Amino acid sequence: MEEEKVGRVQKFFAKPSVAALEVTAGVLRVGDRLRFKGHTTDFEETITSMQIEMESIEEAKPGDLIGIKVKDRVRENDTVYKVA
Repeated sequence: MEEEKVGRVQKFFAKPSVAALEVTAGVLRVGDRLRFKGHTTDFEETITSMQIEMESIEEAKPGDLIGIKVKDRVRENDTVYKVA
C-alpha cells in the first residue's frame, strides 16, 4: 500500500473522539483512508465526515485545520498519511 504524508495531528478531543489535524499536503475527501502514525499510535481510519469550524465539508486542502472522527486515541504531532 502506498502512503502519502498529508498532515499532522494538532489536538485530540477524547469525549467526541475527534482529531484536529492540519492538512499539509494533498487533498482529503470524505471516504479517503488515513493512517495515523506516532510514537504509540498506528491505526487506519476511513474519513466518514470532516468539519471546519463546526461546518461539514467534503474536501480539505493544504492549510486547512479540520476535525475528523477517529476510533482510537491520537496524540499531538502524530503524522497522518493518506493510504492509496
